[in-house]
Amino acid sequence: MGLFNFLTQEIAIDLGTANTLIIHNDKVVVDEPSIVAIDRRTEKVMAVGKKAMQMHGKTHENIKTIRPLRDGVIADFQAAEHMIREMIKMVNQGKSSLFQPSLKMVICIPSGITEVEKRAVRDSAEHAGGKEVYLIQEPMAAAIGIGIDVEEPMGNMIIDIGGGTSEIAVIALGGIVCDRSIRTAGDDLTADIEDYIRRQHNVLVGERTAEKIKIEVGSALTELENPPPDLAVHGRDLMTGKPKEVKVTYQEIAQALDKSIIKIETAVMNALEMTPPELSADIYRTGLYLAGGGALLRGLDLRISRKTGLPVHIAEDPLRAVARGTGIALKNIEKFPFLMR
Repeated sequence: MGLFNFLTQEIAIDLGTANTLIIHNDKVVVDEPSIVAIDRRTEKVMAVGKKAMQMHGKTHENIKTIRPLRDGVIADFQAAEHMIREMIKMVNQGKSSLFQPSLKMVICIPSGITEVEKRAVRDSAEHAGGKEVYLIQEPMAAAIGIGIDVEEPMGNMIIDIGGGTSEIAVIALGGIVCDRSIRTAGDDLTADIEDYIRRQHNVLVGERTAEKIKIEVGSALTELENPPPDLAVHGRDLMTGKPKEVKVTYQEIAQALDKSIIKIETAVMNALEMTPPELSADIYRTGLYLAGGGALLRGLDLRISRKTGLPVHIAEDPLRAVARGTGIALKNIEKFPFLMR
């Protein structure tokens, strides 16, 4: 095998609704938004990732931007395939090679997806050049990425809030004992902000602006110790049709997000209710672990802690915890029997 190592390229992919990360040789080599820009006339891919995101919401009739994943699963098979293929090319940018190496991939998937949705992920990866494709469930990848020994007979609860799904799982002995996967996550929080600005301020803002508001002044609590400053938001006045600026505060955004955060809290409580008593005792000692982009929402850890009465730990670099775990799984394929072929 050693002689032909150069013929096989090993990559780990965190195929997310909002962002796709690719790890190669223990490094994050691609970190791009999961979006594709396509020319309507020729059906050719014009841009992928950051370049396509710059076009999002600003296109004319000959260009369309597509987000191939919705709620953590592939919604547009062809666009997903194009996106994976183009992002794999980014891994090898600047490297001249006479032949295409065969790809060995580990891709992470939400824990609540169906067999049909799994098949779609596997097919997209194979069409994009994957010869050996393994799948790993997101909460398991997040746990490995955080640094938890998943093989131990010790219960740990992971809350992974991504762009399309929130995954809550109790992990012990290298498997998921019980889990809740809900399709309320980062995208819903962004939609809540769009809706709130429209209703409250009579201003229409786009998805990118709402995402910026979430990052700059997003909060799960109406009272924070270190509150962010008010943010000036620009959009279209629904009464006059003219461009307009409004100021938004973190308290307003906390109110706007409340409904979706309650759904996440409820899912966490449901997962705790389903947990076997011996594992509940472990979780009481270890607390809960937050990963995914949603973990960066100000005050979310404190809010979940108040609801559950348990300590909540935010993963180091929560945005990349799942990708890191997928990369570790790729290096230890023989060690982890829970990887799915």
